Amino acid sequence: MADALLLILPLTAGYLLDLWLGDPDSWPHPVRVFGNAIAKGEKLLNHGQFRFLKGTVLSVLLVVSVFAFFYWTNVILMQLPVLLVLVNTIWVYYGLANHSLIAEGKKVFSVLENEGLDAGRQQLSRIVGRDTSKLNAQQIRIAVLETMSENLSDGVVAPLFYYAIAGVPGMMAYKMVNTMDSMLGYRNERYEWFGKFAARLDDVANFIPARLTALLMVLVTGSKRGLLFIFKFGRKHKSPNAGYPEAALAGILDCRFGGPNVYQGNVVEKPFIGENDRVIKPGEITSAANVNHRTCVLMVLMILLLISSGLCLP
Repeated sequence: MADALLLILPLTAGYLLDLWLGDPDSWPHPVRVFGNAIAKGEKLLNHGQFRFLKGTVLSVLLVVSVFAFFYWTNVILMQLPVLLVLVNTIWVYYGLANHSLIAEGKKVFSVLENEGLDAGRQQLSRIVGRDTSKLNAQQIRIAVLETMSENLSDGVVAPLFYYAIAGVPGMMAYKMVNTMDSMLGYRNERYEWFGKFAARLDDVANFIPARLTALLMVLVTGSKRGLLFIFKFGRKHKSPNAGYPEAALAGILDCRFGGPNVYQGNVVEKPFIGENDRVIKPGEITSAANVNHRTCVLMVLMILLLISSGLCLP
């Protein structure tokens, strides 16, 4: 039971800290350290020949280094269990992005409603990679809901999934994988080959969490349509994973996502996910936020149950 508590306490406390504090912009964050390491490696290696090989070596080196750092930190702190719990609580807190994801989504809806279309576009640009300069109010709200569902997997369920498998080292190694994909996983001249391995690694790492996220979303809402949409639309997204949580939310809210968008000056035709092309109302951000909150809680409770029963002891 003592070993179980070393996992239960950081998970519970870290989740509560994220729920309370989120990620203030002015605070240090390990993902910024990850980002700096990726940027420096990319600048050093992404030129000349053998870009795929160099990108692969950098990706493997960064992920292994992160896992090793947190693993050996845990080994060293095992002699001081109270300190180990405190330190790992901080890492779990940093590993979760539920509060900030919901807060950013609500902020876009609020700014759009109270300050107008241009301000809403600008606020949305903080959380999406697409060109927001020509989006209308409906497209802005759809983009927020798509992002909240997709990042419920990437920023919440997936980190928790890897915590269940390998504790804090697993969670932080996943965060490195996800950060590499967000920085290198673009299909353009600069990153097509250098970032290909990082993008594929992220696809593999998110394969189970994305589908698990969609199922949890359906469970916490009891939406039969959401379940139907997972199987009907989940595979229609260009991403092998993002379509599943998006399809679940489209079914839950009975709306339609997808369609053409502009990324880095290029029009990208995205298939539609869902059937009801209705207007998204300003108050529906609350429904989406509730789905995210309940999904996160259920995932945490499932892991705590597995740890308590001895079925999950990374």
